[in-house]
Amino acid sequence: MRAPVSRNSTLGLLLLIFVLVITGGCKEKNQYAAPPPPSVTTAVPLQKEVVEFLEFTGTTQAIAAVDIRARVQGVLESIHFKEGALVKKGDLLYAIEPDTYQAALEKAQGDLAAKKAQLDRTEIEYQRNLRLEKENATSERELNNSKAARDSAKADVTVSNANLDTARINLGYTTVRSPLTGRIGRSLVDVGNLVGAGEFTLLTTIDQYDPIYAYFTLNERDLLRVMRLQRSEKGKGDREKVPVFMGLADETGYPHQGQIDFVDLGVDQSTGTILLRGVFSNPPPPVILPGLFARLRVPVGKHANALLVPERAIGSDQLGQYLLVVNNENIVEHLPVKIGILEGGFREILEGVKADDRVIVSGLQRARPGAKVSPSEARPAPQPAPPQKSPGAAAEKPAP
Repeated sequence: MRAPVSRNSTLGLLLLIFVLVITGGCKEKNQYAAPPPPSVTTAVPLQKEVVEFLEFTGTTQAIAAVDIRARVQGVLESIHFKEGALVKKGDLLYAIEPDTYQAALEKAQGDLAAKKAQLDRTEIEYQRNLRLEKENATSERELNNSKAARDSAKADVTVSNANLDTARINLGYTTVRSPLTGRIGRSLVDVGNLVGAGEFTLLTTIDQYDPIYAYFTLNERDLLRVMRLQRSEKGKGDREKVPVFMGLADETGYPHQGQIDFVDLGVDQSTGTILLRGVFSNPPPPVILPGLFARLRVPVGKHANALLVPERAIGSDQLGQYLLVVNNENIVEHLPVKIGILEGGFREILEGVKADDRVIVSGLQRARPGAKVSPSEARPAPQPAPPQKSPGAAAEKPAP
């Protein structure tokens, strides 16, 4: 059986409940407090003149490549170069046995001397008959015969002179010299082999590396664009040669500056492109070798007072590129933009923003269009790095 609850205990319990209710009702109610606006960093677009480029890929090619061949028959006596080395124009490369051709030269010299002696004799005979004919002491037939003999001797002297020149040329071919300055390849024939027997034996090749060519193609759309620019520049005076900048596969930027020296006659209908060629200085030891892949770009125009923003500030959605800007009330706005060229980490904005717009460049993840933010001004943006070019190169000029 339960013990009976005393009246005093019941009253104490009721009193405790009453006190708790009274004290609980005196506390303040909880209220929602909105978080502070997110912090973002803004900057106004950078204004400067930028150069617009067209970029290409191409390949390098030697400005001249010559096959060295044996032009006379004989045994190869000696080789006078180191394979793969640089040779100068006129350097001795090979010697082919000259004995036969030296003998032929001396024979031609002797034959010429004999023909000249014959000419002198016939000339004397003709002059004698000419005097006798005036004195009626000889017949006309004798005079004509002496004249014909004299003329035949003259022809023999001419032939002998030609034979002497041929013998002298063939003797010169026994020493093979470099026709240009360049890098020579390996020797394809060893000493002791017979060369020039029935054919002009290929001995080696020489490539001229300084200067060097780079070939690339321009598509039809860019070609028409350049032609429009060319027409717009008409009447502004003669333009200088068009510069072109090149970078190799392991190089940063475009450190080599050259000039466009050739444009093909027309567009290739099978590819819709036109062939162009740039020429670049490449002094020894050569940095650029034939057959290398090359990145090239050509300036085609300048944009004055272009507006640039950091590339990281540009967003992209299904409608295209956009920027987030902060208005005068610190509200984020979404602005669709049209972008232009990229230069040094900055992107040109062609349409969509004004020079005094506050563009969000940091804290983009916390910014939402229509929401309020707490903006802070960024430090002055660094100038975009100028295009790389060779030391001492002239200022970039747009292509006509």
